[in-house]
Amino acid sequence: MSQNSNAFRSTRILIIGLVAVIVVLGFAFTAALIGQNAAPPTAEAERVNVLVDSDNECVACHENTTPGIVEQYGHSTMAAAEVTCQDCHEVEADYPGAIEHQGTHVLNSPTAAMCETCHAAEVAQFNQSRHALPAYVAMWGSQDLSEEHLAQYEAIPEGSFSPDKMRNALFAIEGPAVTRFACEGCHNVGKPAEDGSVGECQQCHLRHEFSLEQARKPETCNACHIGPDHPQWEIYQESPHGISYATGGDDWHWEAEPGTLTVEDFPAPTCATCHMSGFGAAGTTHDVGDRLTWYLFAPISERRPSWQDNKVRMQNVCRECHNQEFIDNLYEDGDALVEAINDWVRESNEIIKPVQDEGLLTSEPFDEPIDFTHFDLWHHWGRTAKFGAWMQGPDYVQWHGAYEILKELATLKVEVEEKLSGAESEAGE
Repeated sequence: MSQNSNAFRSTRILIIGLVAVIVVLGFAFTAALIGQNAAPPTAEAERVNVLVDSDNECVACHENTTPGIVEQYGHSTMAAAEVTCQDCHEVEADYPGAIEHQGTHVLNSPTAAMCETCHAAEVAQFNQSRHALPAYVAMWGSQDLSEEHLAQYEAIPEGSFSPDKMRNALFAIEGPAVTRFACEGCHNVGKPAEDGSVGECQQCHLRHEFSLEQARKPETCNACHIGPDHPQWEIYQESPHGISYATGGDDWHWEAEPGTLTVEDFPAPTCATCHMSGFGAAGTTHDVGDRLTWYLFAPISERRPSWQDNKVRMQNVCRECHNQEFIDNLYEDGDALVEAINDWVRESNEIIKPVQDEGLLTSEPFDEPIDFTHFDLWHHWGRTAKFGAWMQGPDYVQWHGAYEILKELATLKVEVEEKLSGAESEAGE
């Protein structure tokens, strides 16, 4: 074999070797890229039950009688912090509401006074909120409150605003067989307990896990804030915020430490983010009215006493995602919408005034159609339109709000005319 042939063969082998190396490196590089872009394994973290092998006598007994409760509590942060069943349930024999149980005395359902032992700030904030006594009084009225509770109620913004304006009339008409499963299911969130404390914390913090995720998710608020008179849940679902939650909420950081939340944890808000959570420059609060500028629930909405301060606190939340121009425009337009609804409600009051002045309505509420027409106009459709505007739910501003108001105004005019003409006919006979 010639020297040239050997050289040619060596060169060919070298080229083949280089090609092979390049191919192998190419495969390796491609595999590395695929591995880099692939989603990390999503093995669900194992849930730890800290009550396994517990020697607590309550746990030992209730593992047999109510194992679901023990299972729930075992996974809670409270159990992990070594808060025992006795810490929340056990009381002295003479404690208001105490019952004898297995040689000791307990409260079947711990009161806010029990929660206050560890959560004093949260209870104090709650006591100043609409979720406290104002929620209960909206159902029962304030006439049966103790002097202490009445003073507490009147010190709350909602308590000083039209406290007993016929808001409990339907509650009285329907009676306990109905209201036990209706009004009380929500309004007892502000019920006074036998020990004098106010509220049922467990309505929002479901027993026995007391999960941050559960309290922060909007479905929790959906338990009460739903339906024709305050459809916040439905409005939220159609809003940009609700759509973001529905399509991406599974990836949000639901168990993030309170007071530290950022847009990395919650790219869009839930009910709790706007109204309660520590978010951006806004501090955590259990007063759900702390960031609101209007009494939107009222027939004719008025500004809240500290609305300017409330506005600053709410806008601190908004600015985490929106620029100031957007926020200013929303507030300006929202204020104008509230005034427009107020004008329609005032018009309805003027329409019905002649039959009231003539004594053509009975003293009893809700005993003839005109009562329902006048009530629905503000209580259902007026409030819905106002909530829809501030929460960005256009369908609820229009078809479940403004349209229904206009329809009720037309109906009210006809009903008033019928009342007046009927009275004239009787007078002429």
